[in-house]
Parts: sequence; structure tokens; C-alpha cells
Amino acid sequence: DIAGAFNQTFNSNFFPLPEPQIFGEATRVMSLRNGKNKMSKSDESDYSRINITDNKDLINLKIQKAKTDPHPLPSKKEELENRPEAANLLGIYSALKDEKFDVVMKEMSGKDFSSFKKLLADLTISKIEPISKKMNDYLKNKDYLKKILKDGREKANDISSKNLLEIKKIIGLLII
Repeated sequence: DIAGAFNQTFNSNFFPLPEPQIFGEATRVMSLRNGKNKMSKSDESDYSRINITDNKDLINLKIQKAKTDPHPLPSKKEELENRPEAANLLGIYSALKDEKFDVVMKEMSGKDFSSFKKLLADLTISKIEPISKKMNDYLKNKDYLKKILKDGREKANDISSKNLLEIKKIIGLLII
């Protein structure tokens, strides 16, 4: 909004307008505790989400505790209409497996949640665990993190000082 307002006010295209870049099967991942709410780190329950720093045991536990219903997994999307938790878990599985939702539904049709959750937990762990291990390694190395932050600050200052000069020219605070 701010970029658009600036560009319009000063008849410029200085600020590029962001475009959404979310593609694929699970463009919106819902809470593991309530399939109607978006997964969020601000949710009080740590069991509502998978954190990037979670280890494999915790990921497995969270998926096993994810809210579900007593019915087997359906074969048609229409059957998911009043089953947000089932739709969410199937969507997560579909995205992590990089498979179309319909294909996953067909593959999982008739399975009970305990078997499906085992498959989902294994797949999630295979995708998240390497990232969480690397992240936890970085968090242990404070000197390395400080160096990354310092280098990033220097690069950002270089870029921002040039941009600020250009912005001042555009709005008329600097006449050259």
C-alpha cells in the first residue's frame, strides 16, 4: 500500500509492487488443532503448528495429536466440506509430497487417521528435520550469526543510502 501510494503521489515507479508468490497445493496451511484457523506461531498451543526448530520426536507427536474425526479419509473433495481438519492434513501431505491433492485423496481414500498420520509424520520429518538441524546448529553459533547480521547491515546500508538519495530527488528534497 505504501509503495503504491508513493508511486502514485510522485508519478513514479520507484517502488516495485509486490506480487503474491504462493503456489501449489497448500497455499494456506491451517492449524493442527483447529482446521478452520490458519497455522500461526502466535497461537497459544505449540501443538497447533510445526516449528522450523522442532526435532523429529516433537514433529511426530504434534502430527499424532493433530485434531481429526473418527471417519476414514474420503475419496472425493465434496466429502471434505465439513471436515476441515481432514482437508488440512491431506493438503499438508499433498504439498510436502509435491503431488496433486486429487491424487493424494485417491491414494489415501479409506485409510484411518492413525495410519495416515504415521505417513504424514514420516514425510514431514523427512522435509523439516534437515532444516531444523541446520537451524539449531546456526542458533548454537552466536559468533557466526553476529557476522551474518553485521554483513547484512552493511549491505543494507549501502543499498538504502542509494535508494534514499533517489527518493529525495523524486520528492524534491534534493535538487541536482
